[in-house]
Amino acid sequence: MKFVCSKSNLVNGLQIVSKAVPNKTTMSILECILIDCTEGNIKFIANDMELGIQTIVDGNIIERGFIAIDAKLFPEIIRKLPDNDVTIESDANHKVTISCEKSKFNLIGRSGEDFTYLPSIEKIDEVTVSQYTLKTVIQKTIFSIAQNDSNKMMSGELFEIEGENLKVVSLDGHRISIRKVKLSESYNSKRVVVPGKTLGEISKILTDNTESMVKIYFTDKHILFEFDNTIVVSRLIEGEYFNISQMLSSDYETKMTINRKELLECIDRATLLVKEGDKKPVIINILNEKLELKINSTIGSMDEEIDINKQGKDLMIGFNPRFLIDALRAIDDEVIDMYLVNPKAPCFIRDKDSSYIYLVLPVNFTTVD
Repeated sequence: MKFVCSKSNLVNGLQIVSKAVPNKTTMSILECILIDCTEGNIKFIANDMELGIQTIVDGNIIERGFIAIDAKLFPEIIRKLPDNDVTIESDANHKVTISCEKSKFNLIGRSGEDFTYLPSIEKIDEVTVSQYTLKTVIQKTIFSIAQNDSNKMMSGELFEIEGENLKVVSLDGHRISIRKVKLSESYNSKRVVVPGKTLGEISKILTDNTESMVKIYFTDKHILFEFDNTIVVSRLIEGEYFNISQMLSSDYETKMTINRKELLECIDRATLLVKEGDKKPVIINILNEKLELKINSTIGSMDEEIDINKQGKDLMIGFNPRFLIDALRAIDDEVIDMYLVNPKAPCFIRDKDSSYIYLVLPVNFTTVD
């Protein structure tokens, strides 16, 4: 195998596929990136058996073939080469030579025949969404997934398609994030749970371009995302997702309308008094035309007021400040509506069309004097 490619194209391709290289594996071949030049284009492939990424890199193939190269060393070498064209070739003994200007590296690669390719997905019944839209719905929900695998369902996000509507849901037992977007056309119903790791890595690759599209394909066990020159294939989380509709309610005793940025900055200031790992809540006291926000910790205390419009009863309630901050940062609206029932019931932040819903469970607190 032999090909010539610009350093910048190599760096970009390696950055994309490196996201699917496993940190730990019993299959050492998966600690490599496969370079496949057998079909007339230069493909980089990485696969950790749960998530696989393939991207095509522009370059000139001189001799077809394939080789697997160590996924840690190879990108580091490329990154530190001069900014010029790079020649990469391998021989029958899997010796790899990387040349650029006056620099030359020799590495021992591995046979591409040992590499596990991405699973084959039949591309039928596709769903199309812009890169910007997909990236946005992921970023505005993914913070609510559970960070451990004690409940597998909570480590992924529900993707539900009904007609022209895409709904994405995440939850971790303390909060729920829901985003709904309108698709450009109507599709058959789909309901799958995609691993958070997959979505997190995809969101790093996607652009903010509203014109560039992502094609999504489904099987019983996999989901495939295709965009630009890249394919991402992931296993789905199997099982029945939680019944979200049972957790949502339109009932409320108190509704307040408040400036989102003011509330966010106020809570952010309050967290200055919370040590890492400390579970001190912020206490919100909702009165007629104002919200009082208080926090009391071993470091000190804070008391601040924000003007609001209130409907219903006065209410005092406590929250984990981080959960409120995450939800408020995910909303773009200047003014938001918050719906509450009592100090033990969830708080809902949602717009009139329910294009976003953020549910945050309250926490117990002792009254601050």
